[in-house]
Amino acid sequence: MAESSQFSSEELALARVLLVGDEIAPRLTLQAILRASGYVVDVACSADEALGKMNEHQYELILSDFRKDSPEGGLEVLAHARLMDYQPATAILTTDQAKGSGDWLCPTLIEPQDIPELLSKVADLISQRAARLVKNQLK
Repeated sequence: MAESSQFSSEELALARVLLVGDEIAPRLTLQAILRASGYVVDVACSADEALGKMNEHQYELILSDFRKDSPEGGLEVLAHARLMDYQPATAILTTDQAKGSGDWLCPTLIEPQDIPELLSKVADLISQRAARLVKNQLK
């Protein structure tokens, strides 16, 4: 008789994502979509809460809305994330039509209204992060 292995949902998850947003409905909707897609999702309602969670856990991706507690709140969250030793991928959630290039001065922008595109960008960012970490380890 074969032994059955039991894994927690976190062990089987694609990646751990921190979702930062102060508006309840969009945050809960995105959290449900990402969880249904196989991601472990932690949420933060403020920049301060996000910074605390980033110091407690390692995330593959940080998704933050643009205007958190201040006009620059989302950028502050991403700036802190980029200083973390575990080097998470980062992106801004926006409904603006502007597109980012993914560099330090112009972060990746994700429009959450297009669910397939959202999930594609999330997977791409996590994959790019993994490739970057492997490349750095091989140096």
